[in-house]
Amino acid sequence: MESGGKIILFDLGGVLVEATGRSGLRALLPHLSDEQILDRWQRSRAAGLFERGKLAPEAFARGFVEEWGLEIGEAAFAELFASWVTGFFEGATGVIEALRARHHVGCLSNTNAIHWARLAGISSIFDSCFPSHVTGFLKPDREAYQYALRKLDARAHDVYFFDDLAPNVAAAREIGMNAFRVSDFAALTARLRSLGL
Repeated sequence: MESGGKIILFDLGGVLVEATGRSGLRALLPHLSDEQILDRWQRSRAAGLFERGKLAPEAFARGFVEEWGLEIGEAAFAELFASWVTGFFEGATGVIEALRARHHVGCLSNTNAIHWARLAGISSIFDSCFPSHVTGFLKPDREAYQYALRKLDARAHDVYFFDDLAPNVAAAREIGMNAFRVSDFAALTARLRSLGL
């Protein structure tokens, strides 16, 4: 990292990585809106435990199907769930690589062992990785951001953070990060340009 470089942290799903979880759940539960699905996901006990690394994949599938009342078998759900992460958006790894020439670039993401495994070689793409299923902390809890700051030995105001969910951005701002909501990869690249990063 060059002198004067920044610390940049990215969420993954919807920002750098194509994720279809909300539409996948909507297909299973057509009576729920995107907002209702997101709210229910964020309050889900099975999802919360799994994304904190406290449930095995099989236990997550069993618990989630039961909790959400899904009319699908556990094995079929596990296979469907895995398919909700398809990989990095076209051009995303190139943007990360270019940023790493000047800055320290990491990911700070709520994720799980299944989806993390779908992103082969992800640890080599970033300088630092803070996936929730490894750290044990979920955004927007303050601990998720504070854990990353401790590991980076960084002050919050030296960090730029990008996420697609407003509560995650608000929580990062509350502890002093330069945090920005971006709706997708195109919006992210536009925001990076506007910030001179």
